[in-house]
Formats: sequence, C-alpha cells, structure tokens
Amino acid sequence: MSGSTFGHLFAVTNFGESHGPAIGCVIDGCPPGMLLAEADIQGDLDRRRPGTSRFVTQRQEEDKVQILSGVYEGRTTGTPIALLIHNTDQRSKDYSEVALQFRPGHADYTYWRKYGLRDPRGGGRSSARLTAPMVAAGAVAKKWLAEQRGIAFKACMTQIGEIAIPFESWDHVPHNPFFAPKADVSELEAYMDALRKSQDSCGARIRVVATGMPVGLGQPLFDKLDADIAYAMMGINAVKGVEIGSGFASVAQRGTVHGDSMLPDATAARGVKFATNHAGGVLGGISTGQDLDVSIAIKPTSSITSPRDSVNVHGEPVQVVTKGRHDPCVGIRAAPIAEAMLALVVMEHALAHRAQCGG
Repeated sequence: MSGSTFGHLFAVTNFGESHGPAIGCVIDGCPPGMLLAEADIQGDLDRRRPGTSRFVTQRQEEDKVQILSGVYEGRTTGTPIALLIHNTDQRSKDYSEVALQFRPGHADYTYWRKYGLRDPRGGGRSSARLTAPMVAAGAVAKKWLAEQRGIAFKACMTQIGEIAIPFESWDHVPHNPFFAPKADVSELEAYMDALRKSQDSCGARIRVVATGMPVGLGQPLFDKLDADIAYAMMGINAVKGVEIGSGFASVAQRGTVHGDSMLPDATAARGVKFATNHAGGVLGGISTGQDLDVSIAIKPTSSITSPRDSVNVHGEPVQVVTKGRHDPCVGIRAAPIAEAMLALVVMEHALAHRAQCGG
C-alpha cells in the first residue's frame, strides 16, 4: 500500500511533489455522461491557491488544471480522469540549509527514517501543496452530487488562534480571505499582521457542512459514514482533530439534550424532522437526512522563521530556521480542502448505496 489513493468506487490517486514539475490526480470510477470542463474544477482551485492575500504564502501558483483523459466531447466517459496542475513558482534554494536537518513539526524525520531519504524542497510529498489535486477531484464529485442528488457543500473558519469567530451568515464567507462567516474581519487582519511580525504561527478550526443529504448513506460497524469522514479529514495536512456534530462538547451534555428528538412532519423528507442535530447528521454510521456537520482542528504552521532546537541526520544538535514562503496559518486556505474531502466521502457512499440498494 502506497497511501496515495483515496476511495474505492470513486478512487482518487494523488501524485507529485511540492517542487516537482507538476502535481495531479487520476480519478477512477466517475459515472459516465456528466458534462465536465476545466472551468467546473478551476473555481475551487482558485479558492485554495496560494498568493491570494497578504495573510497566506506568497508563492504565486495559478493552479490551472488540465483534463488529460476521461472526457470526450465534454462528457465523462466512465474511464479514468487524469487531472494535471503544473508547478510554476518553486524556489528550491530556500530549502538547501534544511536538507540535512529535521524541522520541528514537519515530517522530515519520519520520512527519512521510513524511506532512508527525503525530498526537502517544500516538504516534497508531505507538502500541503498536494491538497490541490484533492480539491480538483472533490470538485468533480461535488458536481455529480449536486446534479444527481442535490447535495451541496460549504465551509467556513470558526476560530483562528485564540480568536473565536461568531457565526453571522454564510453569505460573508466568499468575501474575505479568512472564509469567515462574519462581515467585519478587521480583528482577524490585525491578529495575523501581529503574528507574522512575531515570526510565529497559529492554528485554526474549520467547519464544513453538507446540505441536501439523503437518508441511508453509510454502513454498520466498519464502513460507517462518520468513520470515513474522520479518516478523510485526518488525511488533510496539519489536521489534529475531527468532530462530528457536537463532538467533544457532547461529553458535558446530558442524554436528554444530546439525543436529537424526532417529530412527525408530512412536509419533511421521510415524514420526520429532527429538533436538533447534535449527531451531526449520522446515527449508527448511517446518514439521517440532516446536514452533515463536521469540524476540524488544524495545528499551527510548522514552517516559521523563529529558531528552534532540533538535530541533523548525524544526530548533532542544530538550530533550525525555516526560510521560504509559508502560510502563518494553514487553516486560512483549508475551507475548500475540507469541502473536497467531505464530498469525496459522500460520493463514495452514494455510489455504494446505489450499488447495494438501488436508486
């Protein structure tokens, strides 16, 4: 197992390195007949790409996607869809000093011990740049799910560092660089400016929601929908925690509160509506028809210019300073990544449900 393929029925194989000539993916299992153009994918890549504000890495990548196969006369053919994104703004010299050192918080040490060598340029295979192909694949899944099932995805930032971001409206999310659901983000801007000047970094909390969910996606025991969601979210670089619904807050809730009461409703799907959604849209590993509601915790960026103690490949003590262009908070660009990974999970389960139960 190489760890580079996600999914089985809608399988996405991710390839490339941060400073290689290109990155991309191959999607195997996309249903045939769907209209698909590069423009259907590019919008989500533009939301994720670097260099879009002063609060993220200034690496300038257009992240223009090319469809190399699997589409004929504008429609998917059912054969593998190859997507390619060229790297155009690498600065590999920024990593020459850390080629023989292990940067704290990075995968340098574990990659070196596992494989006996590593690509130090931008983290190589462990770079968050490899989330771009997953966003591209997620865009394909989102299009099919929207057209065939009426399912949509949205994400926002709910906390950055110590600052909790109160929810005002989803309408604000596209209009600020933080994907924040509030109109005034001046406090967040000031916080990030001060953080960058202090040569430090911070983490973030991202909320991602799937609306229009049907009842019945998921399997008992080992292929639970929520288990697969957690697996997918933990596959995103820098994610250290996942919550479904109330998550860890459910520890302090009583059963009279946490259990989502059900009420008859002739106008609702399946004739039932839920009073609350503490379960996050999943019961017993199977979707309830409510919104999937997921939150992820993203650790502080490991690449910072403040000196930190470490060792080199010879076991000698060193002080590491990471140069280059880095996000002071990798969570700022994580919203479209979280949407993509949730879409890939739902796509997998939608195809499995169609195969087992029909419809």
